[in-house]
Amino acid sequence: MSSSQSSSLGLLLKALPLASLASAATLNSNYKFNPLEHLGGVAPYFESKDPVASPDVPQGCTASRAAYLVRHAAIAANDFDYETYLEPFVSKVENKTNIDWSKIPTLNFLADWSAPVGEEDEEMLTRVGRLEATRLGVDLFFRYSHLKLPKKVYTSSAERTHKSAQSLVRGFEFDDNTMNVVDIYEGKKSGADSLTPYKACPKYSSSAGSDESSVMKKKYTKPIMARLNDLAPEFNFTTNDVYGMMEMCGYESVIRGKSPFCDLDLFTPDDWLAWEYTEDVRYHYNVGYGNEVAGAVGLPWLNATASLLMNNDKEAEDLYVSFTHRELPPMVLVAMGLFNNSQFGGVAESINDTMPLDRINYRRAWKASSILPFLTNLAVERLNCTGSYGYEDGEYYRVLVNSAPQPLDQCADGPGTTCSRAGFESYLQERVNMFSGDKGFTAACGVEYKNSTDTLSIYTDSGVGNGTIVGKRHEKSYHF
Repeated sequence: MSSSQSSSLGLLLKALPLASLASAATLNSNYKFNPLEHLGGVAPYFESKDPVASPDVPQGCTASRAAYLVRHAAIAANDFDYETYLEPFVSKVENKTNIDWSKIPTLNFLADWSAPVGEEDEEMLTRVGRLEATRLGVDLFFRYSHLKLPKKVYTSSAERTHKSAQSLVRGFEFDDNTMNVVDIYEGKKSGADSLTPYKACPKYSSSAGSDESSVMKKKYTKPIMARLNDLAPEFNFTTNDVYGMMEMCGYESVIRGKSPFCDLDLFTPDDWLAWEYTEDVRYHYNVGYGNEVAGAVGLPWLNATASLLMNNDKEAEDLYVSFTHRELPPMVLVAMGLFNNSQFGGVAESINDTMPLDRINYRRAWKASSILPFLTNLAVERLNCTGSYGYEDGEYYRVLVNSAPQPLDQCADGPGTTCSRAGFESYLQERVNMFSGDKGFTAACGVEYKNSTDTLSIYTDSGVGNGTIVGKRHEKSYHF
């Protein structure tokens, strides 16, 4: 650069306002941050595109059969979150009438804010949730428009899962009353034969992971509490207040469409990443690789699904769709060996070492926001491929999580992220060997009740019935 050019640049920089100088220092930055994509199990449905492999079938391939396991769509709040975090914070705000929130930066919205959820709304599907599920139905219709429409959609018996299934059917079926919803009872003595097998597993505890996540929760909320208490010392913000406020971002967004608690002036991206990691620690020990029964609980769905997809019964369904709660999909992912922090990392003493409690593992594969938002969906597809360059014609299999293709460990001998039938069979046998035998569902869960089973048979058991029709949403039609 010549001296004259350097002088001109110096004059230009001096003329720029400070904000512009800050931008000029990062001319190539396109950094953007959306808190709604870092909210773990309370994130509205989104597709993280991790990895960024195309969701389209590889060249020369066509899906011939598929099975989906879907978490229910967005709810107003679950009972634990409401009673532990949301309601106590809301009550505290309502009782602190001596605080003039309108004069407090970043918190001034609390001056006229009202709670979006009450006790009567717990576990209820929201309008956003219905839309999420209906849209998934439309997406599946277009993705598999060449396949037979399923006669049944299976769901666990809770209202939120049942209504999610109904909404999907309304988006999926072209004519009314062509698809039925089949409820599968959420029993505590069903063995593996349900869509909520963890409820029938005595060794599974819904509170697992709470102690570990509490360590991170106290660590990351400490500076946030100090900052907020400096702004409004009369409120005396606690760890649970901070956690609940950040959780409110997700729940309020799926109720009202947006939330002031998502504002990055209130909580920074680093704050949100710490909240996300705290939840990832909890899910790791609750339904992930840190729970010794997770794989054994998730394996029956994988095994049953593989059997459905690999058989050559021409009378079988082309599509199988099942709705469940947040616990089962990640357990199936463990059974599959997906999102494993140790897969490509260095040798660790144990899988738990990959989720430290004194710092954030930013490079972890296990991120609940990507694998467990509301309406998270896990799919296994059977593909028929002809003329795929470099590969033999034949039958191939692949896995999708929220539309993102997921390569299976030691099963990558097909186009894209697929593997051949022989490769898939070998992979399945390896997973079965890992979680069966003395580690099968009944043994791994320490089941003592009678008539337990290690298999899931609802898709082939005529005893589950034909279910019920969904019916029209509205009797009248309006033409514009």
